[in-house]
Amino acid sequence: MPKEADHLEGGGDKEVKEERAQDASEETVRKRVRANTPSPHRGNTPQASPPRFVSVEELMETTKGVTNMALAHEIMVNQAFQVKPPELPEGSLERRVKEIMHKAFWDCLESQMKEDPPLYDHAIKLLAEIKETLLSFLLPGHGRLRTCIEEVLDLPLIQQQAENGALDIGRLSQFIVGMMGSLCAPCRDKDINKLKEIGDIVPLLKAIFSMLDQMKVDMANFAVSSIRPHLMQQSAEYERNKFQEFLEKQPNALDYTEKWLEDTARCLREAGTDGSSAASSHPPSLLPHNVHNHAYLRLLRWDHASDPFPETVLMDQVRFQQMQQEAEQLVLLSSVLLIVYTTTGEAIAGLPGLMESLKNTVNVMLADMYTPSFSAQDALATIGEKLCVELSECLSQHGYSPFTADRKSTLKGQILATTQPDNTVRKLMESRVQTYLLACLESSQHKAPPPLPRGLTPVSRELKELAVRFSRLVNFNKLVFSPFYQKVLQKILTSEECPSAET
Repeated sequence: MPKEADHLEGGGDKEVKEERAQDASEETVRKRVRANTPSPHRGNTPQASPPRFVSVEELMETTKGVTNMALAHEIMVNQAFQVKPPELPEGSLERRVKEIMHKAFWDCLESQMKEDPPLYDHAIKLLAEIKETLLSFLLPGHGRLRTCIEEVLDLPLIQQQAENGALDIGRLSQFIVGMMGSLCAPCRDKDINKLKEIGDIVPLLKAIFSMLDQMKVDMANFAVSSIRPHLMQQSAEYERNKFQEFLEKQPNALDYTEKWLEDTARCLREAGTDGSSAASSHPPSLLPHNVHNHAYLRLLRWDHASDPFPETVLMDQVRFQQMQQEAEQLVLLSSVLLIVYTTTGEAIAGLPGLMESLKNTVNVMLADMYTPSFSAQDALATIGEKLCVELSECLSQHGYSPFTADRKSTLKGQILATTQPDNTVRKLMESRVQTYLLACLESSQHKAPPPLPRGLTPVSRELKELAVRFSRLVNFNKLVFSPFYQKVLQKILTSEECPSAET
């Protein structure tokens, strides 16, 4: 959009876009790490240093560093990351103001062009902005195109032509459209051809600016895809340095991380004391890597509503939450299928396609599992009804004894019981899913994946895909924040050993 309209909007679209882009990436972080945030896990322990006032310059510098760190992280972990133009909500005040001011600008330009002789003040400023944008698209090797743009869009010459009534703005507009066609992505060729069909100058200039905005987004996404391989080599160190700078300005920025690791170490120690660990003769090892892997596993059972998320994984909170929901859905799905298999017996074991059909039926009913309107009781009751119908038809087709009313009632009751978190089958499958994910973390450096626990074969594909994404995210987080984790874990495990040494 032209700069005049931007100025009319009181600061311009450019500033608004920058603010909106920053808000999306830094809002979550700024809510959680503030200079006066008390540590929730230290009880009555006084803070190491009193709170201090932070200047606006320091705050802006810190915000910029966090934003850059979040952007680099998003580019790295999200292979589908793309720059998208901001879209104002329909009917919002900001959208109405923008539309009004843009309309006023283009109406003013049209009135100037209709005067006799035409006034080209606004049009020349538009040409200057178009020239600047076209030059910004050029690569270092585009010397010939740069020279061509500089010669044709020679602003002093254009100004002289306007003063002498010799300016052919239509010819310049067609040159601009042709140059845009040379620089745009292939997917924009149809849109460029539509520009060539516009005869009136003002609608053509308006369409040119709209197309230039799209080309800016295309160029930004091309730049992101180009730098991603290079960023992969530098991103871990870059994020680590940025977080260190942030930590120096916010000394309490690891409070929730420390609490997260402390709670994990305590849970492992209590598990060994209660004799509930997998190793019957030894308590779970409190080695740093063991505590660390179990801590990541706890993120898939996190209470996001009440427990603050650790700072070092805060940028990936949404991803961990999505994986947590996927894991919980796989637990429920595998629980239902295990109940079906054990209730029905070996009659359905060798039937081709039956288990996949039952799995699809359950998946459809659990698709909206995390929507506000979802009712687990109603969904599982419906699942029980549908599975009984499918099983009865399948058994009858293959010559097996029909599904009796008692067996149907038992199957429905057991499926409905999986809504309870302490249900035996559900707890068993949850334990096996967690065991598999933990094994994937511990063997992530080896090529051979860990064996799949019993009962998870029907969901093996989904579980393996989840394990791969989970391991990649965890390994990258370890790579970035390993120095900070080492210090925290050393302090925690040393303090854990001190009481036992004294006794």
